[in-house]
Order: sequence, then C-alpha cells, then structure tokens
Amino acid sequence: MADAEENEEIALTDDQKFDIAKWFLLNSPPGEIQYVAKDLQSVLNDDNVYRRAASEAFPLYNKSHVVCLQFPNRSGEVLVSSYSELSEDEYLDPRTAQVGKVDHVRQICTQIRPAIDEELPSPYIEEYRSALDVEISKYVGEAYPKGVCSVYCTSGKDVEDYGSDFELVVVITATRHSPQNFCNGSWGSIWNIEFKDELQTVEVRGKVQVSAHYFEEGNVQLDAKHECRDSTIFQSPEDSADSLMNIIRHHETEYLTSLQASYSNLPDSTFKELRRKLPVTRTLFPWHNTVQFSLTRDLTKELGIEK
Repeated sequence: MADAEENEEIALTDDQKFDIAKWFLLNSPPGEIQYVAKDLQSVLNDDNVYRRAASEAFPLYNKSHVVCLQFPNRSGEVLVSSYSELSEDEYLDPRTAQVGKVDHVRQICTQIRPAIDEELPSPYIEEYRSALDVEISKYVGEAYPKGVCSVYCTSGKDVEDYGSDFELVVVITATRHSPQNFCNGSWGSIWNIEFKDELQTVEVRGKVQVSAHYFEEGNVQLDAKHECRDSTIFQSPEDSADSLMNIIRHHETEYLTSLQASYSNLPDSTFKELRRKLPVTRTLFPWHNTVQFSLTRDLTKELGIEK
C-alpha cells in the first residue's frame, strides 16, 4: 500500500504548471523559444495554462534578447527592447521615425505608423543621435555579418540647445541561428552614453552579453557577460559620434579577443578538469591530440564572430 502511494503521480496545480512553463520559455536559448513553446504545448496539453505562460514570457524574452522584426512593408526593422518600447506592444524605430505594433508570441510586426513629435527627440538631440547612428551602423556592418543596431534618446530628448545634459543608448545585436548545424547563438551589447554639458565630458557604460547553444552529440551552453566604462570629451555631433564609435569598437574587439582566447584554452584547461584521470575504460584520455575535438572551432565559425 505504501509503495503504491509513493509511486502515485503527484498532480500539479495550474499555477505550478504556469510557473514551470514560463521558466522554460524565459530560459530558452537564443532563437529557440518557438521550439520550446511547441514542445511545451504538447507536454502541458492545456491551452489556457500555455497561453498564460506565453503571454507573460514572450514579451520578456523578446526584450531581453533584443529581437529584431521586419516591418510588414519591408521599409525597415524594429528592435524589441526596453529602450524602444512605447507601450506593451508598440516599439519605436528612430532611424525611420516609425512605430511598429508587435505580436510578441508570433514574433512578428503586424502594423506600422508614423511616430508623433512627442515620441521623437528635439532637432538638437536628433543631430547627435543620427550622427552616432550613422557611425555605429558602419561599424556593425563591418564587424557583424548579421548585426543590427539602433540609437535611442533615453533622457533629455526635449533639450533644444547647449546647456543641458542628455543620454543616448546604443543597442547592438547579432544572431546566428543554425539549428541544422546544431548551433545557435547571439551577441548583444548596450552602451549608455551620458552627455554632461557642465563638465564637457561624455561618460560611456557598456554591457556585453554572448549566448550560445551547441548541441551536436551533447548539450553545451555559453552565457558570458562583460561590463566596461570609458569617457571622451563633449564635441560636435559628428566628432562625438566618431569618438564614441571608436570606444565601442575598441572594447568589443578587446572582449571578443579574450573570448576567443578562452575558447582556445578549453581543451587544455576546462575540458581536462572535467575528465577523470583514468576513466572506467582504464584507458588514458588522449590529451596530446585534443585538436580532434572541434567544439571551440565550430562555435567560433557558426556564431560568425571571427575577425
């Protein structure tokens, strides 16, 4: 009798199912949330619970991964982020001055409209924003095969002339989704740029996040984060844009180089520490020939981050 009770399946409440489903959706690797969602629907077999979880998880996932969506008429694209968010389903593309309405669960942009004046920065701020956008777009086009970027004004967008502080944010995202090759990954960086008029300085704070999922004959996930600071002098829009682009290029290149060095050391350090000295086969592992293990080489190639 006791054994029967122990083996009896424990029933989960709808709230417990909701929490579990939401966790799985939010923790989906880059580009894989739709696959996870499809499997969850089958496992849950409860459309109400799934819809609740999806309606909460997808917007958070899309913003945290800075999903890029094409406008319906192909006139541009919009990044789904907290910096572009005007409402829970409307997001601004400052480059084209358009607002896209987003279906988070389907991950598509369903409608667009012109942005109104209140949603856009003043002409003075727009000079700095657009100049920086031009330089960052050039850099991203050269550095990331599938990179997308945007520049937003997050503070002081009504400033009309010199004498006040304001803040811009540069958002860069690059993805490589290749499930047929068992590899998905993303690079994302956010650069908060504070223009301080009284001090005549520009303070830069950067956050970089690299995520990768490699699942050929195994299951390896990478989630690396990096933060940095820098500064430059307050100059004209064009000169400021050039200086800021060089700062961003320097820090991202430096971090990418350090990541690639870590990949190169994996066979001789991390992998070796994970393996027993003498496995159950009683045969020593061939550390002298670790080049045959192609994880680091394939990760670098599939993510398209070789420079």
